[in-house]
Amino acid sequence: MSLAPTIVFDLDGTLAETAGDLIGTLNYVLKREGVAPLSIESARFMLGAGARALITRGLANAGRTASPERLEEMFHDFLVHYEDHIAERSFLFDGADEALARFAAQGWILAVCTNKIERPARKLLEILGVSRRFATIAGQDTFKVCKPDPEALRQTILAAGGSPARAIMVGDSFTDIKTAQSAGIPSVGVTFGYTDRPVQEFGPTRVITHFSQLWDAAASIEAERGNEARVPATSVLAKSVVT
Repeated sequence: MSLAPTIVFDLDGTLAETAGDLIGTLNYVLKREGVAPLSIESARFMLGAGARALITRGLANAGRTASPERLEEMFHDFLVHYEDHIAERSFLFDGADEALARFAAQGWILAVCTNKIERPARKLLEILGVSRRFATIAGQDTFKVCKPDPEALRQTILAAGGSPARAIMVGDSFTDIKTAQSAGIPSVGVTFGYTDRPVQEFGPTRVITHFSQLWDAAASIEAERGNEARVPATSVLAKSVVT
């Protein structure tokens, strides 16, 4: 009996709108460095690669840098403040809860692979009321690697009890799509997340503008995968030669 398909979600900018709390915490850290606060609109594109990268980008925006030692101190301060204010302005994107429920009802394995530290990721998903949906929640520090290393995605899928051969990645950024591509896993890009370029430019397998479209997107990927599995190898070779 084959394993059920697995759908893996990024968190910030994919499942949840978290920019308000993340950038609020960034401004808290930057203020202590004498750096002027950033607006959510101007800093959204800085999100998606984890807190260290966010701090580095915030400093760079002001023409500043930090030593590795100071960056670690700022990172620690960021985590402490963020966990205390983790869901004051964060919420699930419209339709996300319903989409998760549909995939679960259809027997799919659900997982999260984020560059957020695992503990706050779990805390946020619990506050938002959906942590129970996921077979595993993997963060930046869960494994020895994190996105865009494809092994982070593969290990997330295996930890959830799924197979990379029947998995789909859902994300909003270049990091998510690149991770999936490097792992040989199809992806669905969402247009409402955190990126300075349209997600379509990164080459996801499908693109959605609302969570109501996710089921059809994932189902079509599964259908195509099933059709490819049924095509004889000689036919596939012939098709590739013609193309």
